[in-house]
Amino acid sequence: MTIRIGNAPCSWGVEFADDPRNPAWREVLRQCRDAGYKGIELGPVGFMPEDPVQLAEALDEFDQDLIGGVVFRPYHDPAAAADVMDGTVRTCKALQAHGAKHLVLIDSISPRRAPTAGRAGEAEQMDKAEWTAYRDRIVESAKVGVDHGLTVGIHAHAGGFMDFEPELERLLDEVDESLLKICFDTGHHSYAGFDPVAFMKRNVGRISYMHFKDIDPKVKAAVVENRTDFYTACGEGIFCNLGQGDVDFAAVRQVLLDAGFEGWCTVEQDCDPTLPGTPMEDAQANRTYLESIGF
Repeated sequence: MTIRIGNAPCSWGVEFADDPRNPAWREVLRQCRDAGYKGIELGPVGFMPEDPVQLAEALDEFDQDLIGGVVFRPYHDPAAAADVMDGTVRTCKALQAHGAKHLVLIDSISPRRAPTAGRAGEAEQMDKAEWTAYRDRIVESAKVGVDHGLTVGIHAHAGGFMDFEPELERLLDEVDESLLKICFDTGHHSYAGFDPVAFMKRNVGRISYMHFKDIDPKVKAAVVENRTDFYTACGEGIFCNLGQGDVDFAAVRQVLLDAGFEGWCTVEQDCDPTLPGTPMEDAQANRTYLESIGF
């Protein structure tokens, strides 16, 4: 088994390319290298330079492979179709230019879903027509990714309409595996109230890429009990360092080992850039922890 461990700009609080709170992109590359990683995701398209020469020089300077990129856009909103496609095409072009493999599709947080993150039984559901159009927008992005030679994975995310396990399984049943695989995020699956290891055992053959994230069980229990919305839960520290939460990463490793999984697994410790913190120290701690269990 050959597994490589990368990181992503979201671990430095980078969620949107135009957020004035973002750290400098070169500093993120430097800290990622210094924390012990050899690969990094693109982050939201536009955060790193879209000029392929400029970015290639920096990746080489900081000894980083570009692993993949995320389209984190409102697939749930029909009025945002042009924005979704813009993000898809630009991300695909950037990934293709640097030989990256993974395109990850995430339905961004919806005001209709953020209040019920972690509470599947209370969450609003789409009707059949809305679901069909939603699914088709995801498929459209996936086709663009495949056309660019990328492996496309759907990523469930708290606060969006692709959040809970039944929704993910429904989409996978309706879309051919040759077009859409799974980018599996351990933390978001736990936040949603489901067992990430059990899901992996059932679906590991369709998992093309992993995001490693952990969930603080005390914070999770409190936010579910208090009906805390997604944004507030993030500020309360629901995403903790790897090995300090309720995700069994040793079991995750074993599932991957048994399946002969090869490729990248990327640490994603979402953080609030407005809060004090030490992203590089967290990144180092996460790398040390993963090494301690055999990654």
